[in-house]
Amino acid sequence: MKVLVVEDDELNAYALTAVLNNQNYAVEVAIDGGAAWDLIQIYDYDLILLDVMLPKLDGISLCRKIRSSGLQVPILLLTGRDSSHEKAIGLDAGADDYVVKPFDEQELVARVRALLRRGGVTSQPVLEYGNLRLDPSSCEVMYAGKLLTLTPKEYALLELFLRNSRRVFSCGMILGHLWSYEDTPQEDAVRTHIKGLRHKLKAVEAPSDFVETVYGIGYRLKPLEEVGE
Repeated sequence: MKVLVVEDDELNAYALTAVLNNQNYAVEVAIDGGAAWDLIQIYDYDLILLDVMLPKLDGISLCRKIRSSGLQVPILLLTGRDSSHEKAIGLDAGADDYVVKPFDEQELVARVRALLRRGGVTSQPVLEYGNLRLDPSSCEVMYAGKLLTLTPKEYALLELFLRNSRRVFSCGMILGHLWSYEDTPQEDAVRTHIKGLRHKLKAVEAPSDFVETVYGIGYRLKPLEEVGE
């Protein structure tokens, strides 16, 4: 899942990025409202964390602009003022929730997850596919009761496939979903992570082609009727 952090304070942006990366989200940062609006028009985000006080275009104005354009992406406001008046203004502008700075990490993560669930990104608390079970709340993955130890990108790949189990993803599509535009690698990186994920699935006795190659198109989870689970 891809999150846009709109924050002009470098330390706050770094802290937010670290927290979200630890939850296996791909994060992009914009340091002012104008730059954020440019990114929003180009890329699809699952969530926007939006500071209220921003240069060029403030957070409230940007929030209104996003909503007036018809975009329904969940918006979590970051405000330095714990006042009901400012919160009401933000919610009236179209924000879905708010967090007061300095933020509590656990509260922030809980609010992010709640908004993603509300926005339909998380259709169920636990994702299951045959013998495979992925718990987004704990980032724990098991196959037939055996725990898989995955890298953040392997986990994100598997989650992407599970949330879109009938969809085929090209390397380019995977890059767009899991990497920020600033650090997008070559397509070989996707193939390397696919190989690593397959190796770890095979180690817990999953079929070697559980992540299936659709030649000339990309990758998907092998249909359960063909897996035999």
